[in-house]
Amino acid sequence: MAAGDLGGSTVLEVGPGPGGLTRALLDAGPARLVAVERDPRLVQHLRELEAAASGRLEVLEADALKLDPCAVAPGQRVKIIANLPYNVATPLLFGWFERLACVELMVLMFQKEVALRLTAAPGTADYGRLAVMAQLLCRVERVFDLPPAAFTPPPKVSSSVVRLTPRPEQPSARLRATLADLTRAAFGQRRKMLRSSLRAFVPEPLALLAAAGVEPTRRAEELDVGQFHRLAELHLERLDIGREPDAGHPPS
Repeated sequence: MAAGDLGGSTVLEVGPGPGGLTRALLDAGPARLVAVERDPRLVQHLRELEAAASGRLEVLEADALKLDPCAVAPGQRVKIIANLPYNVATPLLFGWFERLACVELMVLMFQKEVALRLTAAPGTADYGRLAVMAQLLCRVERVFDLPPAAFTPPPKVSSSVVRLTPRPEQPSARLRATLADLTRAAFGQRRKMLRSSLRAFVPEPLALLAAAGVEPTRRAEELDVGQFHRLAELHLERLDIGREPDAGHPPS
């Protein structure tokens, strides 16, 4: 299994549907499996499986977009393993990026197009904001692909399983937010040079680019994850230097 040994783990499954993956996960021996399904008809079907699982399976009728993975097993880190609903896969992933302190591992099935964007290298057509944010926070691996014929009924697209392992050192919430804004501006106009596209992020981008040693004529797709990280750090440093103390509170 792409998720490795699940013995003793707490596993969160999103979108179990009729329970095919749920059964396989139970066979892998986790201490606890929490399956989140929003369709009440499927929940009723899953209740039979829950009743036969000797307390190891908990079926939650809930919207996964509103579920905090840290609330699934307070004080523990969970493994998220799921065939994600493709229409909400990216919003789900970005939500989990904000909660990586309680996530040990994610093994997720995406539409192949999204998997290629997650694992893309700089200078390729698929490289963009999703790759930068994912690879900054996690080690990202495309494990294998699945053709439409692997499913019943077959979808119109190919699928890929991606393994995301959170990095030991995580950027602060403030730095993550800055990176999100920076990459949104940079890739929002990806065919423009950074000296132009980054004006949506900072009024005068030339000084920031010079401080980072980045040529202003380069485009977003040419920068690697480390360079984006450095630009965000420098931007925050410049903000801190220029910030005036609050009224009534002298500088320390």
